[in-house]
Amino acid sequence: MHTTFTHASPADRVLCPALRERIMTADQAASLIQSGMTLGMSGFTPAGAPKAVPQALARRIEEQNAHGGQFRISLWTGASTSAELDGALAKVHGIERRLPYQSDPTVRKEINEGRMQYVDIHLSHVAQYVWFGFLGHLDVAVVEVAGILPDGRLIPSTSVGNNKTWLEQADKIILEVNSAQPAALEGMHDIYYGAAVPPLRKPIPMVHPYDRIGDPYLHCDLDKVIAVVPTQQRDKLAGFTAPDADSQRIAQHIIDFLQHEVKVGRLPPELLPLQSGVGNIANAVLAGLNHGPFEQLHAYTEVLQDGMLDMLESGKLATASTTSLALSPAAMERFLADIDRYRSRVILRPQEISNHPELIRRMGLISMNALIEADMYGNVNSTHVMGSSIMNGIGGSGDFARNAYLSIFMTPSMAKGGNISCIVPMVSHVDHTEHDVQVIVTEQGLADLRGLAPVQRARRIIAQCVHPDYRAEMTDYLERALRDAPGKHTPHLLEEAYAWHQRYLKTGSMHAAAPVPRVRVA
Repeated sequence: MHTTFTHASPADRVLCPALRERIMTADQAASLIQSGMTLGMSGFTPAGAPKAVPQALARRIEEQNAHGGQFRISLWTGASTSAELDGALAKVHGIERRLPYQSDPTVRKEINEGRMQYVDIHLSHVAQYVWFGFLGHLDVAVVEVAGILPDGRLIPSTSVGNNKTWLEQADKIILEVNSAQPAALEGMHDIYYGAAVPPLRKPIPMVHPYDRIGDPYLHCDLDKVIAVVPTQQRDKLAGFTAPDADSQRIAQHIIDFLQHEVKVGRLPPELLPLQSGVGNIANAVLAGLNHGPFEQLHAYTEVLQDGMLDMLESGKLATASTTSLALSPAAMERFLADIDRYRSRVILRPQEISNHPELIRRMGLISMNALIEADMYGNVNSTHVMGSSIMNGIGGSGDFARNAYLSIFMTPSMAKGGNISCIVPMVSHVDHTEHDVQVIVTEQGLADLRGLAPVQRARRIIAQCVHPDYRAEMTDYLERALRDAPGKHTPHLLEEAYAWHQRYLKTGSMHAAAPVPRVRVA
């Protein structure tokens, strides 16, 4: 299973004779990419993203456009990537269209200023949409791998994402062979090649998060490979801040809730497989679980981050299935130091499998994701600020929320020093409707919304989740809506529903400077 590589040079990771003949520099490879092309690049977070070719392409774009050119490309990835990829290309205004998810500040600025078209897609949909032909033609795949075997099989890197689809669908392929990625990753991946388009689909043969159903290697048509670029650079992922008091309270509310679910028989003592979004709150919840009462847990998620590594180290987490090793530099060093042990406990899969609705529902996941704002009826906005500016994107949260056994969304009750309430009368953008949201948690408390009608949900969210600074005003809004709205099922005062957002845009705070105007609807 494991290949012995020499370390004389990065090119020694290329063992296939036919592909050794195509080794070239990143600048030479970038010269093969033309304006107007659509590129599918590896990367799910900065993990596994190409490092050299995107930067060389950015230099090429900058040089051509400085002389009057209009060089731009369309970019598809697994999810967000890195400053060396997203950031470098966005800084030279080189991206015409981007999908499916991003988190780079320069990309975000380009999108929100109208210079880049952004297609925000559920992560489980991307590969199948490409296969269906919904997104157009893919010209070039640029994929990082940890090595190439003599027969041309590819050892995947620290993420899988959509790489299988890019390699299969692209007309041409550029491979970055990164010798800084550990050769011991070999054998940690499970690439499923049984997917098909309707009406040829068959059930995916998986019932446990750690079932292996595929191949440890990626495959590609060697005739499509136009360049092989040796590199030697680690993924650049940021660290996480230590959990603050609010995050710790959110974590404790969730742990208390899960304990109650076990006590009443709705969860087994070892829970069900865990899915956790990324970020500091998610890591705080994982830290709480690591010190909590549950044993022999399993994870089926998109991203293995520091909190899950801690749980693997402690033994709380038995196995983890993911599509990306999104570890901070310090956590990655710990992972590499014990990688032989983790190879039997961690699996990396394509995101069309890690996020597949069939598998999420079959295994009964406990899904925990962050939000930007929720409203009093349980609708969740996880993508937009004040209704029109994108933050990052929907990512995989919808894949999990719609299909999970338990769908939990978490947030601090306030943001911007208390000037924003994260629970509002009506969300300014809807990503997850009330029908897909079962539990909302803030540091104030946890609202279990299962089986409740809209007004019952509103009363529970206000009582349990809204910060006291905003609770009286939210209660006042609900009571007046119940009195004055024409419909009483989900009562709203449409003239006021976005008053809190408008107040923030005008004054910098959602706090009422004066009594809320009492509007009566005839």
